Amino acid sequence: MTNTPFPDRIVQVREAHTAILPDPGRVAAFADDLLGLLFPHFSSAAAATTRDDVQHRLDELNDALCALLRPQQASMPARCTDAADQVFADLPEIYRKLWLDARAMHEGDPASESIDEVIACYPGFFAIYVYRLAHSLHVHGVPVLPRLFAEYAHTRTGIDIHPAARIGERFSIDHGTGVVVGGTSEIGDSVRLYQGVSLGALSVRKELAGVRRHPTIEDNVVIYSNATILGGQTTIGHDSVIGGNVWLTESVAPFSIVQHRSDVRVRSKPVADHTIDFVI
Repeated sequence: MTNTPFPDRIVQVREAHTAILPDPGRVAAFADDLLGLLFPHFSSAAAATTRDDVQHRLDELNDALCALLRPQQASMPARCTDAADQVFADLPEIYRKLWLDARAMHEGDPASESIDEVIACYPGFFAIYVYRLAHSLHVHGVPVLPRLFAEYAHTRTGIDIHPAARIGERFSIDHGTGVVVGGTSEIGDSVRLYQGVSLGALSVRKELAGVRRHPTIEDNVVIYSNATILGGQTTIGHDSVIGGNVWLTESVAPFSIVQHRSDVRVRSKPVADHTIDFVI
């Protein structure tokens, strides 16, 4: 390698990867095009207004997904056409769950005026849409492409959901920036996350790649902003509330309330206290 001229080395690497990785731009375009078909909030009113129009567009998008899969054919358990068909067979169930997600976000947010507003404007809804699509690809054994979809949503929303995570129905992400959901996380039904929540691992050693590393969140749990929950043995019991800025590495029972208490001090006289003064 050291004797290979630098431009030639770049050419060698590019040639080795042209048949392996899908183009990220085409990945993003596919995600947007499918979203525009599923929800008219993202496409013109004149598009796909009849059953035949919708079926024709579904067939086109199926072909587009197969084209994205084709560079990875050698590392897939099924033919790209079969894998694309499997994902599109999942679309009715994905669509059903997305409407439930949107309804849960609307019902849980006093600032939301309609489900349409959630679908059209909320970054959490977009991130959940991409997750559900990417998770289907992951379940059907597609390598790399699910992560490319996830990273597209991460770039647009600041929400990072691993495609391998298992997430139930009526999932809500409010605001969302900084949310991280690790790949072995399990999230039940009717769970709400606020911005900055991390469902992470206690250890990032490579030899633990095949071990459950991320927490389980049972049904009807609310996790407020900047809470961090770590560890594959950590379970948050159903119907619990986890307050903002909480750090958890152990399980809590159902119906728990966990909160972080701030240290509040009232000064006896107006003298500056520089103990926590800082400049950025």
